[in-house]
Amino acid sequence: MLDGDVVRRMLSQGLTFSRADRDLNIRRIGFVAAEVARHGGIAVCAPIAPYAATRAEVRAMVTGAGGELLLIHVSTPLEVCEARDRKGLYAKARAGLIPEFTGISDPYEAPTDANLTLDTSTMSEQAAITAVLTLLDSHSQ
Repeated sequence: MLDGDVVRRMLSQGLTFSRADRDLNIRRIGFVAAEVARHGGIAVCAPIAPYAATRAEVRAMVTGAGGELLLIHVSTPLEVCEARDRKGLYAKARAGLIPEFTGISDPYEAPTDANLTLDTSTMSEQAAITAVLTLLDSHSQ
């Protein structure tokens, strides 16, 4: 499990939230996932990957290593994300304290190639879990 926040602290420490650094962070996560796939493992990655070109690059990296990338897009509306924000990051971004914040002052390019799209504002947690497990089961070997 490669959690975006943990990766930023350990593997991508020192990177900013500029577009170049976000891309590098996602490429690093993709590289680790590709290496896991190359050796027969499964990597579950949970970063915010806002740019389509970088997601495509990572997909190519993973498939080139013999893996399969299943893209799950959590398409919950921005206002719901802000209401759920336990860290207060959206409020800081709205106040101008966090520059280049995805969805506020920096774009998010919604995937057009997601294997699964979940709007957690209209479905229960259990329904989202079931949908993910069904997708994984349909791709298991």
